[in-house]
Amino acid sequence: MPAKLVVALDVDNATSALELARLLIPATPWMKVGLELFTIAGPDIVSQIKRLGGRVFLDLKFHDIPNTAAHAVKSAIKAGADICDVHMCGGEAMCKAAAQAAAGSACLVLGVTVLTSTAPEDVPGDISAMVVDYARKARAWGLGGVVCSGWEAAAVKQATNNEIVCLCPGIRPAGLGQNDDQRRVLTPAQAVQAGADFLVVGRPVTKAADPLNAAMDIISSIGK
Repeated sequence: MPAKLVVALDVDNATSALELARLLIPATPWMKVGLELFTIAGPDIVSQIKRLGGRVFLDLKFHDIPNTAAHAVKSAIKAGADICDVHMCGGEAMCKAAAQAAAGSACLVLGVTVLTSTAPEDVPGDISAMVVDYARKARAWGLGGVVCSGWEAAAVKQATNNEIVCLCPGIRPAGLGQNDDQRRVLTPAQAVQAGADFLVVGRPVTKAADPLNAAMDIISSIGK
């Protein structure tokens, strides 16, 4: 499928989030609701974005006992999430329970591998090998894909025969000149070339002088 731009609505109030969503949905329907926004605005922010014509990646990274994770996924679906995620380090039973909770729904459950704020020197071993191992497990455990850096997208696709989705945060437009707290970053075009299916971009869009134009520039850069 063509790669999709997901705009991270990492703001601290519902009003700003909905203003951004209303502005940006004509360019891309995909919005990310993460911990900051969800904590202040609650699950209703998901349905409000959906009513504007948006689609929602609910990025809460569930990580708990299998029963709790499964019910969290069910709650995410009830709220209207199109994508939600769980931490792969939660293990097989948790990930399988989360996948089973979404069975029969249109919600895609992804497994979070290694955060894009993690640098190679921060972990023992090879990050790419860790991500690929998680990706193989995600496929075996019934998840629809993984959240990973664009650096690992090509290896993930190869290791899973292109059978799972790669959602890639840590995307920074060329020439931006800063990566904020992200460590493993790629440009939108590089990430798409590597095999990313979804590109998550926050501050380069939401903090731009013209967010809609910034989003359109990214979409143009990936030829979609």
